[in-house]
Amino acid sequence: QVQLVESGGGLVQPGGSLRLSCAASGSIFSIASMGWYRQAPGKQRELVATITSGGSTNYVDSVKGRFTISRDNTKNTVSLQMNSLKLEDTAMYYCRVQAAIFIHWGQGTQVTVSS
Repeated sequence: QVQLVESGGGLVQPGGSLRLSCAASGSIFSIASMGWYRQAPGKQRELVATITSGGSTNYVDSVKGRFTISRDNTKNTVSLQMNSLKLEDTAMYYCRVQAAIFIHWGQGTQVTVSS
């Protein structure tokens, strides 16, 4: 059984910062890609950022220069530092881990940007 536990969401004003973290535990082997996706009300889930085991990163254009993804391969954790948050960043954020042929999702953590 694999568990992904996310933390760090919350309410923040525009221009503020939040840091999301996700820890993977259980019978998880050969983690390849780790990443964050988000889903706003009435919208499809979208990729925010991913990072490979070698450290290569990919970001959706709307967060480039504001968000930074990182991972600790020894602890099976992935983090997302979010700076200069905008109203449109409001969404449920999900951690996603690809291990071997399996995809695992976290339960989601809410990020709300509001003045």
